[in-house]
Amino acid sequence: MSEVTFKGTPVSLSGNEIKVGDKAPIIELVGKDLSKIKVGGAKEKVQILVTVPSIDTGVCATQTRKFNQNAGKNELVELTIISMDLPFAFGRFCGAEGIENIRVGSDFDGRKFGQNYGVVLKDCPLEGLLARTVFVVDKNGVVAYKQIVPEITTEPDYSAIQEAVKKLGACNCECSM
Repeated sequence: MSEVTFKGTPVSLSGNEIKVGDKAPIIELVGKDLSKIKVGGAKEKVQILVTVPSIDTGVCATQTRKFNQNAGKNELVELTIISMDLPFAFGRFCGAEGIENIRVGSDFDGRKFGQNYGVVLKDCPLEGLLARTVFVVDKNGVVAYKQIVPEITTEPDYSAIQEAVKKLGACNCECSM
């Protein structure tokens, strides 16, 4: 999908569209403590890569809390929330909300994730931010599931994400969303 909506108005996405079956590009992000974190590629865990427009919006904050409470407790997955927010905003939010079970990464340094995964918003008031998306990457670094949330102001389909993780055998007894 190369288009989503923002409050019902069509919005285009830019960058290199990643599809199910593609290798997940390895991207370096900036963590809330200014450390470098890598996402994509092969890892020992299934990766859930979640992009949001801004951690400072109600829907993004709610979504991040839900992932932290549920999927973040699954030792078989590594879940990362990614946005253009500065690392300091992530640090403030995570500290205030007690977010400890998931990783957060800022794509502010060159929009490498957004461009390489094709999820940068354009032609709208949120231009330059990331669309609301979820990529599930298997241990071999292949995209096994992709969800581009059609309306930016709504949450993703958590049950579909959970099902994708289950299909990869990475769902333990605490796997729920």
